[in-house]
Amino acid sequence: MTRTALRICPLCEATCGLTLTLDENTVTSARGDREDVFSAGFICPKGATFGALDADPDRLTRPLVRKDGRLVETGWAEAFAAVAAGLGAVTAAHGADAVGVVLGNPNVHTVAGGLYPAQLIGALGSRNVFSASTLDQMPKHVACGYLFGDPNAIPVPDLDRTDHLLIIGANPLVSNGSLATAADFPGKLKALRKRGGRITVIDPKRTRTAEVADRHVSLRPGTDAALLFAVVQVLFAEGLTDLGALADHVTGVEEVRALAADFTPEAVEGVCEVPAAEIRALARELAAAPSAAVYGRLGSTAVEFGTLCSWLVDVLNVLTGNLDRPGGAMFPLAPTARAPRPAAPGRGFTVGRWHSRVSGHPEVKSELPSAALAEEIDTPGEGRVRAVIALAANPVLSAPDGDRLDRALAGLDFMVSVDPYLNETSRHAHVVLPPPRPTQSAHYDFAFSTLAVRNTVRYSRPAVELEDGRPGEPEIYARLVLILSGAAPDADPAAVDEQAIARLLARATADPHSPLHGGDPAELAAGLGGRTGYERRIDLMLRLGPYGLTLDKVLDRPHGIDLGPLAPRVPEVLRTPTGRIELAPAPIAADVPRLLRSLTERAAGPVLIGRRHLRSNNSWMHNLPALSGGTNLCTLQVHPEDAVRFGLADGGTALIKGDGGEIEAPVEVTDAVRPGVVSLPHGWGHDRAGTRLATAGLRPGVNVNQLLDGSRLDPLSGTAVLNGFPVQVSALPDRG
Repeated sequence: MTRTALRICPLCEATCGLTLTLDENTVTSARGDREDVFSAGFICPKGATFGALDADPDRLTRPLVRKDGRLVETGWAEAFAAVAAGLGAVTAAHGADAVGVVLGNPNVHTVAGGLYPAQLIGALGSRNVFSASTLDQMPKHVACGYLFGDPNAIPVPDLDRTDHLLIIGANPLVSNGSLATAADFPGKLKALRKRGGRITVIDPKRTRTAEVADRHVSLRPGTDAALLFAVVQVLFAEGLTDLGALADHVTGVEEVRALAADFTPEAVEGVCEVPAAEIRALARELAAAPSAAVYGRLGSTAVEFGTLCSWLVDVLNVLTGNLDRPGGAMFPLAPTARAPRPAAPGRGFTVGRWHSRVSGHPEVKSELPSAALAEEIDTPGEGRVRAVIALAANPVLSAPDGDRLDRALAGLDFMVSVDPYLNETSRHAHVVLPPPRPTQSAHYDFAFSTLAVRNTVRYSRPAVELEDGRPGEPEIYARLVLILSGAAPDADPAAVDEQAIARLLARATADPHSPLHGGDPAELAAGLGGRTGYERRIDLMLRLGPYGLTLDKVLDRPHGIDLGPLAPRVPEVLRTPTGRIELAPAPIAADVPRLLRSLTERAAGPVLIGRRHLRSNNSWMHNLPALSGGTNLCTLQVHPEDAVRFGLADGGTALIKGDGGEIEAPVEVTDAVRPGVVSLPHGWGHDRAGTRLATAGLRPGVNVNQLLDGSRLDPLSGTAVLNGFPVQVSALPDRG
């Protein structure tokens, strides 16, 4: 029987609405949902292959348990019992900190990943938590934490109304947007141009986004912060600052003026390789625009000065009066966010409440740097990580020095991995717990609704029922929470959701600003809707949110509910100790001299940057035939001048050396990269034994992060430097 089902795509941050056609329980096609209130029918190649991902024959369908050195299929009861025994033995002998938790990027794309990890970490009580954030966006969290008092208060460009969009280190026509959830980013940029707006792209590569820009500024990688500081300096020097409505809500403007004084365009043009006149033009165009938004992403975060650059992005938004106003950079209001309350000072943001054992890295947002995971496992001594819980994580490919981490994971006392694949990381697990197919999972975007360029709410129920005895991903996570809480492996997982509901209701009914203040928790709990524990939690979060919603109201509108454009939220959103935007935080200011010293330093050889592919997302989806090949290849892109200098030929092989080792990659000669820069994509290296990734193994590519040893970090955020680091490049003889 053929039928259709609506679904929110879980494969990137654009969160597009899909219409699935199913024959019985098999997806036969996926197309854009034209009535979706957020995406209006837009779809990218990843979403179009939803059915192939759902039916991938390499997806694990039963749990695996290691016996006599081999992973073998088993039943769920045996698998959870093995988890309880393995983790219990480690914590009993060595304490909770002997267990490390590793959270991968896919967690933010699932209901289970949005609801349960905090409970799991709380039940475990370990301080050794690592996530993809310190390989990606942590600098933005840190900068916003200091500026606004809340590391999750991240302003996004108001794409539908801006007159001038300045993009730095991002390629949204390929990535579909990141830390700015925007379905059909290409259409939004086209509309911006059509209404007479202007697009500026700052990027060392002529990306697809740069090709549609009015101005493309090609700078030397890693110098983004210096360039933005020079733009700030010009704004002050030429009297172009105008805080507008923010004037009474900002402190530290004069301190920023002083910090910027030495970063004149002439002082930075040599290191940035951008003429001083062009830097001044950037500042003047930004200040003159009726409205403008500065937006930075991975190319400006996973670099040596990632936090400074992320801070400067919003310093520019503030100084030009474009923060928190239509057409500028604005704060979304998610439907499951806490209902607004009167503006008041908060506790602010701090880091370093504890430090890593080996290198003393400070905690940031309750996490340690992913680059420190290997040393925390393989360095002997008290407090060593002896077990790992990997939740949708593949750090062997995503973190620096995968070879060292690979060896470290192989030596663990115990490891459990929640993953649908036997990949480069999960192959080391003693127990692998595979979540069901995407069609068998519900979808609600907890994280991405806090970053959306328009406020909406949408929810997808599973399109296909689970097989008898097959736990959904929320149940898998809930059972892990129970095990870590000391409960029996076969305890009722519903208790985890009911406990979360009870805690949330206890706080809400005692909070005078809550919509449920003064209510009876038991009566309120009894009145919640939803078929499952996780749906009851979503219903409660919607009721506590700012729009007076319930799950039933959302289910009645299957294409979503449009909650309107972004609206000003200052000062209510601020939680700094002063209750104002603190433009010159002391930790940020203390790092500026390091940036100033870098103006006289420069690596002699080429520097390497990553790049995005439209048909993949980090190490995801390389196992789908429809998304492999074409331009989705792991090649070293080199400028023609550098090809001659290094003796490289298009289609030949290059040897690339870095701090952490050396790799070989096929050469692609192109003038899309500037001279002195080479580019290799992130997320490849599917050539390790013991995985079950048949298609990915045919074109494994190489792991670019093997060029790093983990020592290069942004000190303010603990984020690994994955862009703009020096390498050596030479030609290898043809082996044909």
